[in-house]
Amino acid sequence: MPSAVFQHAIGARRLLLSNNLRSNPPPPGDRAPAGEVQIPNSHKNGARINGVLNALSDNELDQLTPRLRPFQLEIGDVLYEPDDEIDHVYFPLSGIISLLAAFADGTTVEAGVIGTEGMAGTPVALGVRSTPHQALVQIEGRALRMSADDLRAEAKRDGALLKSMLRYTNAMFVQVAQTAACNRLHSVEQRLARWLLLSHDRVEGDEFELTQEFMARMLGVRRAGVSVAANQLREIGAIDYRRGNVTVLNRAVLEGICCECYQLVKDEYDRSLNS
Repeated sequence: MPSAVFQHAIGARRLLLSNNLRSNPPPPGDRAPAGEVQIPNSHKNGARINGVLNALSDNELDQLTPRLRPFQLEIGDVLYEPDDEIDHVYFPLSGIISLLAAFADGTTVEAGVIGTEGMAGTPVALGVRSTPHQALVQIEGRALRMSADDLRAEAKRDGALLKSMLRYTNAMFVQVAQTAACNRLHSVEQRLARWLLLSHDRVEGDEFELTQEFMARMLGVRRAGVSVAANQLREIGAIDYRRGNVTVLNRAVLEGICCECYQLVKDEYDRSLNS
């Protein structure tokens, strides 16, 4: 079963499945900017699905809500580029965002995974305007988006949002550091198992869209290496993989193959986000 950190988010998302957005059409002429989704701007927008926002009291969330805009996350979309100024931060309600370390030759390696437990744009919360990382949508979903200026204004208040963001940033730092060590010391099969578990924690169901090319890019290895590792995991019954879709068949087997890095990162998220 997914980590306890994500249980409240998974349950809340399922409750939202019954909400049909078509039954709440926007007023004539009230159109959101490109990429944004029109959802009633109240707590029904799913703010409490997100772990960072869920730490706020009802009153604090009410004050923040007007600055949160629903946003559609599409696979392959780049939310911000390395060294460019970050204009917006994103609080996922579903889907996965990857933080990628980019190199001069154009190659990228995943440094961190962001789901409903966190946010993309933590550098803004720390008082800086850019990062050497790229933020890329790995699995489509929804998010609440806030302008970087609004977030900086909130951070100056030194309230619950800032404290929640700092706790999350600490957990993300642990993930990034452990990923770097994992990429250096552990086999491609172990790293793939770790990555699949991190992704499985952050999606509904057991099946998600992932091509071998994308997995190779995330792990920083050749596609042939990912193909061999994925076939090994399939042969032992951990996953099924076909036509760009991965299905987790036996999570316990994946956890047995995975290195200790997955559990260490999961424990840190549990500790940070439940404190």
